[in-house]
Amino acid sequence: MLFTRLLQRLAAFELPTQCAVCHDWGPERVCCACRERFIAAVPRCRRCALRVPEGVSTCAGCLKDPPPYDTTLAVMDYAHPWDHLIGRFKFHAALDLTQSLAKGLADAWQASRLPHPGRLIPVPLSARRLRERGYNQSLEIARRLGRRLDCRVDDRLLLRVIDTPHQLALPPERRAANVQGVFAVEPKRLAELRDQVVTVLDDVMTTGATAAEMARVLRRGGAAQVNVWVLARTPAPE
Repeated sequence: MLFTRLLQRLAAFELPTQCAVCHDWGPERVCCACRERFIAAVPRCRRCALRVPEGVSTCAGCLKDPPPYDTTLAVMDYAHPWDHLIGRFKFHAALDLTQSLAKGLADAWQASRLPHPGRLIPVPLSARRLRERGYNQSLEIARRLGRRLDCRVDDRLLLRVIDTPHQLALPPERRAANVQGVFAVEPKRLAELRDQVVTVLDDVMTTGATAAEMARVLRRGGAAQVNVWVLARTPAPE
């Protein structure tokens, strides 16, 4: 018991670190001052998380052509300094940023009026890309969020059955076709999905093609509600 309490105290002890943005010293990899400076509390479309005018809940695009997912939560725009930090986290194993990024999502949800995420489903990587990268960045965020929000994280329910080129390598108009037929629900677990509320977790949403394809597959599998949570939303073109 004494040894267990000692381990718990050591785990709770926060060593000082440098903020990844301003390089000032503090307890977190992204300090409170930088969060306040670079995360703007702006109105966003409830369906796709693009910026909208004050008092508007759904953008014109989603009213005209509603996406297959119900809501989208985004912490910030995909812009300075987050584009650089997320790139480091995603492609250069900057896993020291995981806790701060997960905290941003948890704080954004608590400040929103969006539903509880239910079961968190990180976007799956292909086996080849997982071997190359060594980790799934969406799963790393999901694990931290699951602990913070007391919800289940499931990285085996949805499978990536086709390996495709990275979305970043393609122009926006080709991204929907690139992910078509890429995902499938694990056949032996279809019963678990029926009538469930699930939340797809990704790092960045640009066109929404990946989220839309996952939502379609999950709905066909029986999900009652599909939400999308992302760290950053690429702003709409001017």
